[in-house]
Amino acid sequence: MIPTPHIGATSKDQIANTVLMPGDPKRAKFIADNFLTDVEQFNDVRGMLGFTGYYKGKRVSVMGSGMGIPSAMIYYHELYNFYDVKTIIRVGTAGGLNPNLKVRDIIVATSANTPASVVHGKFDIINFAPTATFDLLLKSAKYAEENPDINVNFGSVLSSDEFYRKWDQKVLDNLIKYDCLGIEMEAAGLYMEALESGKQALCICTVSDNSEEAESAEVREKAYTEMMEMALEIAPE
Repeated sequence: MIPTPHIGATSKDQIANTVLMPGDPKRAKFIADNFLTDVEQFNDVRGMLGFTGYYKGKRVSVMGSGMGIPSAMIYYHELYNFYDVKTIIRVGTAGGLNPNLKVRDIIVATSANTPASVVHGKFDIINFAPTATFDLLLKSAKYAEENPDINVNFGSVLSSDEFYRKWDQKVLDNLIKYDCLGIEMEAAGLYMEALESGKQALCICTVSDNSEEAESAEVREKAYTEMMEMALEIAPE
């Protein structure tokens, strides 16, 4: 079924094997405009912009996912299962939990905890936390080692199902105690979809705010070039 109800590409060849996915479609356009060459747009359905081009000779695509697991999983599922995409790398933002994290530090999500229904009912009483693809974590670790000027942190995240949810302080304290680094809204959906589809996935987030600092929407849209470069460098062919 190509095109799908949400992606307008009429051929699998229009989309690369690896897709970088920020939440904001404008950030997808920013990546295409500033990092890719020979760019062709393959999607604008519902304003969810998607582009394919080349980064240092490597063919990659970039596309928005929208905010939250329900929106993002529509695109993850269609890309993996209808366009035969092999790898999706989320490039997003997160609120920092660990007090040592600063605004614009990078989090690589090794796993994703969530209260969202995406994991409920599948594993009986087990609280399943889906994980990233190990090979992509290894590539991320190598990249971080080779770029010591970038503060890259590895650990779990919380994929919240509500942006304005007021978490009990005891819950937050426990998350921090057990080394959960930040709160975002899509990683658990990405990791679940990748595991179900037998594909590869990684979530990389830039810390956009913590208890003391915050950045504007304009800065979040354009300023996180270190995270974007990292994702493009480790992206498989």
